[in-house]
Amino acid sequence: MSLPAAAETVQQAFAGCPGWEQRARLLMQWGDQLAPLSEVERCEANRVNGCESSVWLLAEGKGDRWQFRASSDARLLRGLLAVLLARVNGIHQRELAQLDVTDWFGQLGLARHLSPSRSNGLQAVLIRMQQLLQASE
Repeated sequence: MSLPAAAETVQQAFAGCPGWEQRARLLMQWGDQLAPLSEVERCEANRVNGCESSVWLLAEGKGDRWQFRASSDARLLRGLLAVLLARVNGIHQRELAQLDVTDWFGQLGLARHLSPSRSNGLQAVLIRMQQLLQASE
């Protein structure tokens, strides 16, 4: 499974970070680059259940490939969402179903710094992505 260009950019950026402080700072910078969601988009229908913080997720199909947009009220979580979106945007639905989120964050040197609740929240986002795709079929 080849990586989207945005995911390769994320990998290169995080490969240059020697420690958690630098990774956390980089995560927040990535989160700041997420396109904001409108108040209308930040509604209950777009909210991801299973996250301690508020997370909203939207999906748009482009042929057999998907683009996601997401946001959170938590700055660090916005960064985690940004690097997750870099990995999933534009991939085929089959690839999304096979994606191992823990492995992706491990490759970035972030997995061991994720609290169980953040890991569960990211898994909830991935599950919600798959639900949105299934609902569109």
